[in-house]
Amino acid sequence: MLELSILGFLAEEPLHGYELKERIKALSGHVRPVSDGALYPAINRLVAAGLLDQHTEEGASAAPRRVLSLTEKGRADLLERLRHPKQAEITDHVRFNTVLAFLRHLPDPAEQAAVLRRRLDFLQAPASFFYRDGEPVRAEEAGDLFRQGMLRVARATGTAERAWLREALEALGRPS
Repeated sequence: MLELSILGFLAEEPLHGYELKERIKALSGHVRPVSDGALYPAINRLVAAGLLDQHTEEGASAAPRRVLSLTEKGRADLLERLRHPKQAEITDHVRFNTVLAFLRHLPDPAEQAAVLRRRLDFLQAPASFFYRDGEPVRAEEAGDLFRQGMLRVARATGTAERAWLREALEALGRPS
């Protein structure tokens, strides 16, 4: 998820490390905060792999800054990650939002639709946070106020997301 965020934001414009960290934090930081101890080693791995380029610029009133940009190899890698997200990037809500944030970079609407269909298929399978005798527990069967609240919010969120996914798939299927 971190590498996808780095590649995705740098596909939009070159950034220095602090700006990149702030954008990643805005996307998912309250749920999964990014530390310097995770971000800078990830950046270094992507630079070593030839996916990012870096150069130094003078700082406005501080020390020189390391500016990062996406290479052509990095752009190709980003597109491949978007075409074929890992299963966890489909099933985990925060990770899927990261994919969704950059899915516009895929130039082919059919490829975009394929990713959305995977998420919709996942959301249409019966599921719950809680199970009884191997069956998903519904909000009305939860037995306590708090679990009932979790299940009601999840049901409402899932209903809204499935509706949006169907609308998006319909829009992607229309000729432009």
